[in-house]
Amino acid sequence: MKNAIREIAQAMHQTDPESSFAVRFWDDELYQIGDTPAFTLWFKDKDAASRTLADGFLGFGEGYMTKGIEVEGDLQLLFKLGFLVGYTKHKMSLGAKIRILINYFINQNTLTGSRKNISHHYDVGNDFYERILGPSMAYTCAYYKDDNNTLEEAQNHKFDLICRKLRLKEGESLVDFGCGWASLLIYAAQNYGINGVGVTLSKEQYEYGMNKIANLGLQDRIRVELKDYRDLEGQFDKVVSVGMLEHVGLKFLPVFFKKVKQILKPGSLALIHMMGNDELHDADPWTEKYMFPGGQILDLTNMIGGICNEKMNVIDVDNLRLNYEQTIFHWLENFTTHIDWISENYGEELARSYYLYFHVSAASFRYGDNRLFHILFSNGLNNDMPLTREYMYNQ
Repeated sequence: MKNAIREIAQAMHQTDPESSFAVRFWDDELYQIGDTPAFTLWFKDKDAASRTLADGFLGFGEGYMTKGIEVEGDLQLLFKLGFLVGYTKHKMSLGAKIRILINYFINQNTLTGSRKNISHHYDVGNDFYERILGPSMAYTCAYYKDDNNTLEEAQNHKFDLICRKLRLKEGESLVDFGCGWASLLIYAAQNYGINGVGVTLSKEQYEYGMNKIANLGLQDRIRVELKDYRDLEGQFDKVVSVGMLEHVGLKFLPVFFKKVKQILKPGSLALIHMMGNDELHDADPWTEKYMFPGGQILDLTNMIGGICNEKMNVIDVDNLRLNYEQTIFHWLENFTTHIDWISENYGEELARSYYLYFHVSAASFRYGDNRLFHILFSNGLNNDMPLTREYMYNQ
């Protein structure tokens, strides 16, 4: 087993010959590559090492959560080398594949299943997310106009960019699919004068959003409904979905676009803000099991095809990939500040799982195949669009 781990370490080093790191085994033997290790990967438990070899990142993640694996030093470098060597696509044991298949059928995004899957992640507790996300309460990629932007500034830049791309006007109606804590809806009402409704399956998000809307005196113009997007009726001037497509999955993608087509007025605009990949592949098994049951990151080809299949017209596609890395680093700063409180109130295993998730996610946007797409489209042709993209950015 040690030889197999050494071979993987050598392969990782070959992707970046300037890197220096070490592996510490369960018997305290140290295997070092380079002079001064930037990180030490410590297999404290022999079984955790075995599971990592057999099941890839699923085994690694479970070992890290239960403290069978520790990483001392630069966790980002570890994941950089892991992505470059392709370890995240490591083949898994038959037992792991069977467990993943079972989870797939259990976590289907049916009307009932979607509510359960969303609750798993987003109903952890608003006090938990307030400490990580800050005042904006936005759990999606921000938009950094400047490297010195605070998280709050960058989230407001994101909200404004979306409103500009949608060309929101006072008095228009906006629906927000998967509205979270209603932050975008509130921003659009305060700054663009819209009326709107957001839908979420999270009870915690619903209660938080409705309370904040009431406290701001916006209850006559916007509201949040605790319901599945598939149950929404009516006609709207604009449609937006920020970070929800990851919870729809390929199987239900046609259902999603049929609903957009149904509620979006002819010629009107919709925008999807979503994590995506260049090519479709299976969901990461550790993330699907512990973080986002039923989640699937879709590829751009299927997204564009889904829009066109409903006779809607793609207008603009943008990739904000590195903005998400910066956003996650800000979340990590907040998380690290409150990690003792999180561990005490939610347990050390949950704290370690989120810490791992944030780190591997940040690396996936710089070194892996994760992207952050904005897809702007219309229900049929819209001949009133400007000829350039300047309207999205000029004040």
